[in-house]
Amino acid sequence: MQPISILIVDDVENTREDIKRFLYFEEDMEVVGEAASGEEAVELAMSIKPDVILMDINLPGLDGIGASEIISVQVPEVAIIIISIQGEKEYIKKAMAAGARDYLVKPFTSTDLAETVRRVNDFSRKRHLHLVGEDEKPAVHLGKPPGKIITLFSTKGGLGKTTLACNLAIGMATQSGQSVVLVDLDLQGGDVAVILNLTVNQTIADLAQEDWEGDITVIDTFLAAHFSGINVLCAPNSPEQAELVTPGHVTKLINYLKTKFDFVILDTAPAYSEINLNVLEMSDNLVVLVAQDLPTLRHVRSTMEVLAALNFTDKINLVLNQLRPDGISVKEMEKNLGRSMTTVIPADDKTVLQSVNKGQPFVLNQKNSRVAGCLMELAGKLAAAEKTKQKVGKTTKINPIKKMFSFNR
Repeated sequence: MQPISILIVDDVENTREDIKRFLYFEEDMEVVGEAASGEEAVELAMSIKPDVILMDINLPGLDGIGASEIISVQVPEVAIIIISIQGEKEYIKKAMAAGARDYLVKPFTSTDLAETVRRVNDFSRKRHLHLVGEDEKPAVHLGKPPGKIITLFSTKGGLGKTTLACNLAIGMATQSGQSVVLVDLDLQGGDVAVILNLTVNQTIADLAQEDWEGDITVIDTFLAAHFSGINVLCAPNSPEQAELVTPGHVTKLINYLKTKFDFVILDTAPAYSEINLNVLEMSDNLVVLVAQDLPTLRHVRSTMEVLAALNFTDKINLVLNQLRPDGISVKEMEKNLGRSMTTVIPADDKTVLQSVNKGQPFVLNQKNSRVAGCLMELAGKLAAAEKTKQKVGKTTKINPIKKMFSFNR
C-alpha cells in the first residue's frame, strides 16, 4: 500500500523541519513537498496532488485560508489540515468553510499529528471512492446482534442529564467490557464535549453535510475516541448548525451505530421534537430523569403519559438524580408516579462539580464515591437488561399521540 503523501506549508523553515521530524518514523507517511507561501502551496498542490496538505493559517501574501479555498476547488481530492496557534472557534469555522478537513492547534504532539493525518486521509479516500463510483462495501459484522439503544430523556432541563449520560456511557463500557458510543443529540446546546474535555472539530452537523448514500462508513471518521474507551459523536459547535441535522440523518446514523457497537447511548434535548420522537421509538431503554420538586414531578408525570400513549411504558427506567433530605420523599414520588425508581442517585455537589470542571468523569476518578457507585449500579442494570424484546402487534399505523405534534414544514 502506498504511503500517505504529504505537502507541508509553513513560512517558518524550523517549523517545517519539526513537522518532518514528527513524521519521519511514520512508515505509512511520506513528505513529498514543502511550501513557504500560499501561492507556492497552490502551485505545488496542483502539480504533485498530495493526499494531505498541512497548511499553516498565517502565511505571507495569500494566507492559509485563501490558499485552502483555491485548492479545495482546483484539487478537491486533496485533504487539507489547517495548523495554527489560534484555537478559537471563529478560526476553526473559517478553516472548515474554506474546505479544510481538520484543524490542529500548535503546539501538538507527533501522535496528534499522525492520528489526524490518518483520519483525514481515510475520510478523503472513502469520499473520493464514492464520487468516482467505486464505493467500498460496508463491513459486515457476522454473528453480532444489534446493539442496544439507551436514551436519556427529560422535558425539563437542569437535571444533570448530560453528566449522567457521560458517566453512564463510561460506566457501561468499563463494567461490561463491551463497546459503547455516546451521541449528543442536544443539537442546540449539547455539552458532552465539555464534560468529557474533548476538543472536537468535526460534529454531527459536519457529518450531516456529507453524502452517506454511497458509503455510510464515513460515519466512523466523525467519531471521537475518549481515553476511557468509548466513542463520541458531539453536538454542533453553534446552535444555528442544528438545522443541518434532519430526522432522517439521525435515524440512519443510529441504525448504523447499532451494527458497530454493543450500546448506543443517546443524550437528547428537552423537547418533543420529531428527532426525539423517532429516537424514543427506536430505543430499547429510556432513562427518564426525576428530581424532588413539584415542577419536575409534573413534567415527569406528563412525560410518562405521553410515553404510555406511545406504548413505550415497558422501556421506562425512572432515575432520581441528586437525592436530598429536604425534597419530596422517594415513597411519595413513586406513589404519585405509580412506578418505582430504577435507581436513586444521591446528591454529591462537590464530587460532581469537580468532575465537570476538570472534565474527568467521576466513575473513573472518584470510583469510591456514593454517586459513582449508584451510577455503576444503573449501568449494571441496563447492561444486564433483556437483550431482545418481542414486538407484539407491530403495525404501520401512525400512533395517535404523534398527531399531537406537527413537524410539517
